[in-house]
Formats: sequence, C-alpha cells, structure tokens
Amino acid sequence: MVWLVWLKFVFCVAVIFFSGRAVAKYGDIIAIRTGLGRVWIGVVLLALVTSLPELFTGISAVTLVGAPDLTIGNLFGANAFNLFNLALLDITYRYGSLFGMASPVQRLTGWFSLVLAAVAAISIFISSRFFDMGIGWIGWYTPVIIILYLFFMWQIFRSQQRQPARPLIEQPDYGGANMSRVYLYFVISAVLIIGAGTWLAVIGEEIATITGLGESFIGTLLIGFSTTLPEITVSFAALRLGAVDMAVANMIGSNLFNMAIIPIDDLLYTPGPVLNAVSTSHLFTAGIVILMTGVFIAGLHFRPRRYFRVSWCSLTLIALFLIQAYLSYTMA
Repeated sequence: MVWLVWLKFVFCVAVIFFSGRAVAKYGDIIAIRTGLGRVWIGVVLLALVTSLPELFTGISAVTLVGAPDLTIGNLFGANAFNLFNLALLDITYRYGSLFGMASPVQRLTGWFSLVLAAVAAISIFISSRFFDMGIGWIGWYTPVIIILYLFFMWQIFRSQQRQPARPLIEQPDYGGANMSRVYLYFVISAVLIIGAGTWLAVIGEEIATITGLGESFIGTLLIGFSTTLPEITVSFAALRLGAVDMAVANMIGSNLFNMAIIPIDDLLYTPGPVLNAVSTSHLFTAGIVILMTGVFIAGLHFRPRRYFRVSWCSLTLIALFLIQAYLSYTMA
C-alpha cells in the first residue's frame, strides 16, 4: 500500500532527526570535556556523525538494492541541501550576515569541498563518454579522493590551529555529565542513525517505483533532504548558541565527507566502477553544487551586507538550489 511506504519514510525521517540531535548533543559534551575543541569537532566529528545517513544509505543502496544512482544522487543532493541550508541560516541569523561572521578558515574548507565535487563530476563525465576508468572493479578516482580527503583534513586542522575559532556567546555547563553514559548514548544514537539510513535506501527504491519519478530524482531530493536533517538540526542549534563557525563547519564539513563516501560505495559495488554505472543526469546536480560552493566561497571573501535580512549570496544559493530541483525532476 502506498500510504504504508510513506509512513515508513516519515518514521525513518523522525528517527534520523531525533537521533541526529542526540548525536550532536553528546558529541558536544565529548568535545568540551576532552578538550578537542568545537571548531575541529564541527568539521570532523559532527560532520562525520551527521553524515552517517548518507554513508549507510549509500552502502545499502549499492549492496542491498543495487541502485548506484540512488546513492550518488543522495550525495550530490545532500550537498545541495547543505548549501541551501546555509542560506537559511544566514537569513535567520540575527546579528548580521553569516558570511561576514564566519572564520576565513571556512573558505579553505569550501575550496576543498569544491575540488572533491569536481573530481567526482569529471569522473562521471569521463566514464560516460570515454572509458570506465577501472582499476579492477573500482575506479581510479577512489584512491585519488581518499588521498585528497586525508590531505585536506590535515590542512584544515593546521589552518584552524593557526587561527582560533570565535568564542561562543554562552558556554553550557557539562561538568556534571557522566561520561560513561555520554559515550553510551552517543553510540546508541549513532546506531539508530545507521539503521534508519540503511532502511531509507530501501524505502527510496520503493518510492521511486510507485511514483515513477526515478532513482536519480528520489535520491537527489527526497533522500537527500532526509539524510541532511541531522546537519540541519545541529547547525541551527549551534547558531542559537552563537557558534557561527561550528554551524558553518558542520555543513561544509559534511559536504567534504559526502564526497569521501564515493570511494566506500565504489569498493562495495562489485559489478564495476560505481560512477560508470550512474546516470549522466547527476552531472547537472554536481555542476549546481560546484556553482553553489563557489558562491559560498565568494560570500566569505566579499562578506556581503544583508538587506531585509537577505544577502545576494543567500538569494543566489536559493535560486541555484531551485534550478537544481527543477532539473532533477525534469530529468527523472
């Protein structure tokens, strides 16, 4: 029954949403109590754990349902949603332009995210037009993306060490937290996200079938939205604390990690290189993501003013996202 499929979808969304909030909360406690720092946690730990739905949706899509289009559409769609959400964060931030308040270190993260998205897009283009780029059953882009991701994370760490993050408006008191319980609840929340993300891939395949919209559209928009709910929750919560850099780092750090999921999917997809098995329609979404990332980088550089709480940077990000949604629908 159609209504049962949508009921399962809503249930998965709810699990991801609330588990994502819990992961963020307990991750924040771990960051403060261990002294790891919130900016580094935003771009690494929070980006990692809030991207678990993308990771496990991708794994289940290529291993359980054999739908590589679903996972690649999800990854590019999630990146587009994260950049769209940055525009919403900018509009809702009360103290001026988000792009004017963020640390210049975020620009470096943005450039790294753009490079990985470009590598993935170029690989899809070459695979579809020339040759499959195979090294055994994987593509040559898999080791390239892994090496670049590790190098980029090291460079971000070094840059953040040289430029401390802006202080938070208020500092929550986590001194009385029982760390054994914190670690336990953190793991439980992460496991719930893993389970919901895995199930979401199967549900997405069912929705694509019953609606006739196609895996590319469903993966890019529907699943992309659902799996970015943890990022949305975490970043809006961080912004309420005044932690601008953490809010931005979580979104852009997630985009960086999402591209690093492609090698994992490629290793698990045994019929051949995963980007050789996907639709070229993803090139449009990838192109929009690259353009949106460029707008984000430009916003950090020029630090635009807001008029009626909206900047040209936010308006451009929203417009590009709507274009991407339309293209995904028409090409489904």
